[in-house]
Amino acid sequence: MLPDKACAVVLSSTLRPRILLFRHPLAGVQLVKGSIEKDETVGQAALRELAEESGINCATIADDLGCWDAGHLGQVWSFQLCEASGPLPEQWTHQTLDDHGHAFAFFWASLEHLPLAECHPVFQRALLFLSATLKARGHWAGKQR
Repeated sequence: MLPDKACAVVLSSTLRPRILLFRHPLAGVQLVKGSIEKDETVGQAALRELAEESGINCATIADDLGCWDAGHLGQVWSFQLCEASGPLPEQWTHQTLDDHGHAFAFFWASLEHLPLAECHPVFQRALLFLSATLKARGHWAGKQR
């Protein structure tokens, strides 16, 4: 399964980590995700999308969480666990330069209480897949960081 989309997954550094999500002004709650460009690795694409959509410019890839068939427009998403080099605020807004210059409102959500009702069905399925993957790989269940 070759991915065509890269998702940057960021967890908080709290005792019970939370996942970074954002509210798109037209499309609801989402993960950072975008197309993988020609000659770009999935990790490079995830870090680029993270910078473009959130303003987080200093991050590294901590783990490749695998690929997922989105069942939407033939897309295959690659999830990359990213670690920011410093603390991040509880919430912030980032004005994008692409995607028509929207303002994305970032916030942290618990995997036990994901805002699924505010997500498009493809992001609902992605978050459920990601939640199970993070728990299975030990990135979630009460891990101290």
